[in-house]
Amino acid sequence: MQLTINCDLGEGMGDDAAIMPFIQSANIACGFHAGDMETMRSTIADCMQHGVAIGAHPSFYDRENFGRKEFDLPVHELYELMIQQLLLINDMAESLGALLQHVKPHGALYNLAARDIITARCIARAVKDFDSRLTLVGLSGSHAITEAAIMGLSTASEVFADRTYQDDGSLTPRTLPGALITDAEQMLKQVDQIVKERTVTTLNGTIIPLHADTICIHGDGPHALTFAKAIHQSFFTA
Repeated sequence: MQLTINCDLGEGMGDDAAIMPFIQSANIACGFHAGDMETMRSTIADCMQHGVAIGAHPSFYDRENFGRKEFDLPVHELYELMIQQLLLINDMAESLGALLQHVKPHGALYNLAARDIITARCIARAVKDFDSRLTLVGLSGSHAITEAAIMGLSTASEVFADRTYQDDGSLTPRTLPGALITDAEQMLKQVDQIVKERTVTTLNGTIIPLHADTICIHGDGPHALTFAKAIHQSFFTA
């Protein structure tokens, strides 16, 4: 699989359209943590204009906390949560003549799927039942990837340009100092290490292996456009 840049979009931020020329895939909010039908429509249209792969970015129903609060839901409710959002964005894509290509959970749901095998299995089952051709995007080396692969789904192991890592390969929680990378030079250094050495240096200074299929930039970050341009120029232009 060729390495790509992906970005979480359709969340009501101002730089979405400007970011499009510098990425290969977009994870579009389905309205449960951010966005609405109109932002889904406009973001899908922008993806079509720029040849960017269209993906769903489902979350817990939590607009108040931007989908970053964890909820303990029964498996059947979590399954329905996924299906509802996939239906919403898929119907919108089809109405515009576009094709949904991948699914990447958002925020607390993403992190829970990474560490909890039951959640990972439920999400993978929902995606497969909805459309087995979809690729599931998840944290590299996590349950999200392994459970989707076991279920026969195509997967994309995701790494982060703008987040730091813990020694176990998890992302540093946003509640801790140093969780976010805001300096472009530091960001490019991390991406360069991931791409060329297939490792990352954790917040504690430990070097751990890290497989990458796709590099994420958070679209709600203040440096999203700057980071997208920098990565594209450094790694995706001749």
